[in-house]
This record gives sequence, structure tokens and C-alpha cells, in this order.
Amino acid sequence: METLSAPVREVAPAHRFDEGKLEAYLKPRIDGFGEGMVVRQFQGGASNPTFLLTTETAAGPRRYVLRKKPPGQLLASAHQVDREYRVMKALEGTGVPTPVMRLLCQDEAVIGTAFYVMDYLQGRVFRDATLPDLAPAERAEVYDQLNLVLARLHGVDHQAVGLGDYGKAGAYFERQAARWIRQYRGAETETIPAMEALIAALPERIPEDDSVSIAHGDYRLENVMFHPTEPRLIAVLDWELSTIGHPLADIAYNAFMWRSHSPSWGSLDGVDFATSGIPTEEAYVDAYCRRTGRAEIPHWNFYMAFGIFRLASISQGVYRRTLDGVLASEREAINGAPPLAAQALEILEGRG
Repeated sequence: METLSAPVREVAPAHRFDEGKLEAYLKPRIDGFGEGMVVRQFQGGASNPTFLLTTETAAGPRRYVLRKKPPGQLLASAHQVDREYRVMKALEGTGVPTPVMRLLCQDEAVIGTAFYVMDYLQGRVFRDATLPDLAPAERAEVYDQLNLVLARLHGVDHQAVGLGDYGKAGAYFERQAARWIRQYRGAETETIPAMEALIAALPERIPEDDSVSIAHGDYRLENVMFHPTEPRLIAVLDWELSTIGHPLADIAYNAFMWRSHSPSWGSLDGVDFATSGIPTEEAYVDAYCRRTGRAEIPHWNFYMAFGIFRLASISQGVYRRTLDGVLASEREAINGAPPLAAQALEILEGRG
């Protein structure tokens, strides 16, 4: 039996919908859709619940992935599945690998929320950034592919692919600083001195480089898929935070793996870069610069610190929602913002 790329389970009660109505909607709209649709839910996907649709055809089973908004009252700026669909559809044929997008449905009468359907891809998602099950040559190729595809994304002309209005061009860090400071203040539970220092310093330290590109917003190893047996990247996933932004925000966020101490986010702690096949941070960033025509990245400490500050703000929000009982957690509520803020401040000041 074929092993799926990610585990699935029965559809959670809170996420159930009329499967017959969905099948009737999809059959005339997707060529060769098949018969006897079976719906299962992928584990995870709390932000936008994700489902596996399997049908039978004369040529054998066909699989699709449906991603929808969660039920209930939602923030206007969150869970925008239409944006995810739009950016992946626009990137077809650009050299940035994405799944084949089949359709977007914004008629809530079908299953209760907006959703999109794309082809299912069989592949590997690496949860452990150290890639313990791969040989050194394979590890080197995985990281080179990760680097190459990000450089390709930043080379796409967003105007030419129809994404001219996908976000505001320019002044990215000014807007992002205001956004994440506001988010942090809204979730604040205690005074964190390092966060206060960052809030004061970061807006004053924004570099003059105002480059513009499509920005993924959450580009890391866990959010891409590789071929089942080859070290070849076949799809970039999880575009929920994508926008027209700044390419250096993406590469610095991606490179946080070399500074991160959280295996769940992605960490290279303990890796022997001389023998593992995994490049050093410097070598990884140099490869990105070669591919994007940059001689170097001045103010690297700012870009890295800013990405960690954003993670600290997100962590504060998760902590606040856990304390308020909005997010269920079996573990003790621990605020990840203080250590992240301390690390970001060290890097910004050249001490880390």
C-alpha cells in the first residue's frame, strides 16, 4: 500500500461538511474527477484545515487536496485561502514548483466556507532540519535546492504573473515593524525588556535597500516538499503569509535555522558542517547572493534580528491565546517571546 506524504484521519467533527454536495460541485468542474469520493483530513493544518479527496477512475485512484477556511468568526486578514490559491496559480511555469491548482470556490453555500482544490503530490517533508536519514551528498543537494528555489521565487516578476496588486510594493519593513509591534502589544502579558529595546531600535535601523519581490513569509524546510526518492524540491507549500514584500526578509528568516534552538521550528544545533553535507550559514547566504546577483547583504544582523522579532511577537500571541483558553494545549503554557527577543537583540547589537 502506498504511504501518504502526511498522515490522515477521519474528518474532525468541527470540520465536517456535506461531502455529497462537494462531490456534486467538483465533478463537472475538474476534468476526469472520478467517482466515489472519499474524504479524509490531514493531521495538523489548524490554521486552514486540509483534506485528502480520493476518487476512482478507469486509470486508478486520483487524489486531490482541499484546503478551506476554518469554521466560525474569523479575522478579515487571516485564513485567506483565496490568496494562497492565487499566488500558487500565478507561479505555474515560473520555475518555482507548486502543486497543480484545480479551482477556487468562494461560494460558502457549498461546504460552509471558501476553499480551493489542488492535485495531491506524493513526496517527503523533512521535519528534522539535520536530515539524519540522508547521506551527506543528499543533504547538500536538499539545502542547495531549498536555496535555489527561494532565489527563483525572488526573481519572478510579480507584475508579469498578475500579482501586481498582491501587496504594497516598498516600505516593507516599516509596515511590518508597525504590524508586529501592534500584534505584540495586543497580546502582551508582561514587560519583556528585550522586546522593548527591539521596539525602540528596529524602526530606526531599517536599511535603505527597498527591494521588492514576491515574499513567501514562512520559507523553511518544513514548508516545502521533496521528491519521494530524489533530493529534488517538487513543491513550495504554506503560502498563507505570502505578499509582495522584501526578498531579504525571506532569506534571513530561512537562515534562522542556523541560529534557532527549536527543533520543532527547525534547528541545526550540533551539526558538523565539515562532514554532514549541510552548508554553513555563510555558505548558504553566499549561494543565495550568487543566484540573485548580490555581491553581499549589508546589515545582515538587522534582517536576521527582525525575523526573530517577528517570531517573538507570534510566540507572544500563541502564549496569550493559550492562557485565555483559546488554544488548547496539553503542555504547560510557556512564553517563547523572552528568549527569542533576547536572541534578536544580541544579533542586532552584534553580540550574537
